[in-house]
Amino acid sequence: MNNIYPKLFLEINDSEYIFVIGDKNEDNKFKIIHKSIVKIHGIENSRITDFDLVFNTIKKNIFLIEERFNFIFKDIVLIINNFRCSFISLSGFQKLNGSQILKENITYILNSIKSNLNETENKKTILHIFNSKYYLDQKKIENLPIGLFGDFYSHELSFCLINNNDYQNLKNIFNKCNVRIKKILLKSFVEGANISNSNRETDSFFQIKINENKSQIFFFENDSLISQQNFDFGSNLIIKDISKVTSMHEDIVKKIVNNVDLTQDLSKNELIEKSFFDNQNYIKIKKKLIFEIADARINEILEKIATKNINISGLLKKNCLSFLIINDRSHLKCFEHIYSTFFKKNNLPFHFKDTLKTDDLMSSVNQIVHYGWKKEAIPVTQQKKSILARFFELLFK
Repeated sequence: MNNIYPKLFLEINDSEYIFVIGDKNEDNKFKIIHKSIVKIHGIENSRITDFDLVFNTIKKNIFLIEERFNFIFKDIVLIINNFRCSFISLSGFQKLNGSQILKENITYILNSIKSNLNETENKKTILHIFNSKYYLDQKKIENLPIGLFGDFYSHELSFCLINNNDYQNLKNIFNKCNVRIKKILLKSFVEGANISNSNRETDSFFQIKINENKSQIFFFENDSLISQQNFDFGSNLIIKDISKVTSMHEDIVKKIVNNVDLTQDLSKNELIEKSFFDNQNYIKIKKKLIFEIADARINEILEKIATKNINISGLLKKNCLSFLIINDRSHLKCFEHIYSTFFKKNNLPFHFKDTLKTDDLMSSVNQIVHYGWKKEAIPVTQQKKSILARFFELLFK
C-alpha cells in the first residue's frame, strides 16, 4: 500500500482474538480497513497456558494480514480483557509553606509513589497510572494545581497492574513475531473513557456487563479507572435454573426466552405453547413460573455483583450512575423489567447501554494512544547527574 501507514491493533478477550487494521480516511478520521476474528486457544482461566499455541496463532494471523496489505508492521497496540489485573490507590504529599506548586513538585510525588509501588508490588507491572485526586490545603482541586500557592499539597494516584508473568509472556510472544508492543490498554479503561467522552457531565460511574458465562463491574472516578472485578457467571445461569426447575431442555428454554414476551402481566394459568417443544414431550409450564425463576436468579446475580459485593460497598454510597450492558439482546428484551426493578428498588441510578462496537472501541483506543488520556499520568525518569555536574549546578545556583 503506497503512502498508507496502517496501524495494527489486537483485542484479546475471553473467547476471541480480534485483529484490526486502522487508518485515516479522506477527512483524516480514524477508520477500520480490516478486521479478522480468530477463536482463542492456549489462554485459560485468565492466563496463557500454552505459549507456543498462542504464539503460532498470532504469528500466523499477523503474517496473513501483512501479506494482504503488503506492509510490515513494526508495532502493535494490545487491548486486553482476560488477564487478571489488580488496582491500588496511593497518595503522596509535598509541604509548600506558602510557595507555588511547580511541575517539579508533581513529578517528584509521582515518581516517589511509583518507586515505592515497584518495591512493594515487585511481582507486578504497571499498565496504567491515573491522576485521580488533588488536594491543596485540604480542599479538593479539579485540575492539576500547577502555579497555585499553598501550604500543603496531596496527590492521589490510581494504578492498574498486571502480573509480571503475564506481561513477560505477552512481550515475548510479540518479540518472537518481530512486533513491538507499543501500548497495552485494559479494555475496561477504554470503555470507561468512551462513556466519559459521550457523557461530558459524568466523570464517576459504574459499568456492569453481563455476558453469557461471565460478568464484570468496573468503577470510574474522576475519569480514572479505580477498580474492576470479574465474575465467572452470567445470563446462562438463568437458563440453567429454568431448565432445572421445569425439567425442560436448555435449548427449549432459550427458544422460549427468545420468543415469548415475559415482560407483560401474566395470568397465573397461562401456559407455554406446545410449538416450542418440537418433537419432545410437551410439559405444561406456566409462563409466570418462568418469570419468577428468572426474577429470583437475576436479583441474586445483581446482588453478588453490586449491592452485596463487599469490594464496592463503599463506592456504592457515592450513588453514581451505573451503565448496564446485557450482551444477549433477546435476554434483555425478555427480562428488561426485572433488571430495571432491581435498580429502582435499591435506589441506584442506572441506564441500559449497548455493547461498544469494535469500530467505536478501536477509535477510542487510537485516540488514547495518539493523544493520551486527560487523567493518565506518565512518570518522568530523572537522569542521574555526575558528581562534576552536581558541583557546577551548586556553584552557579
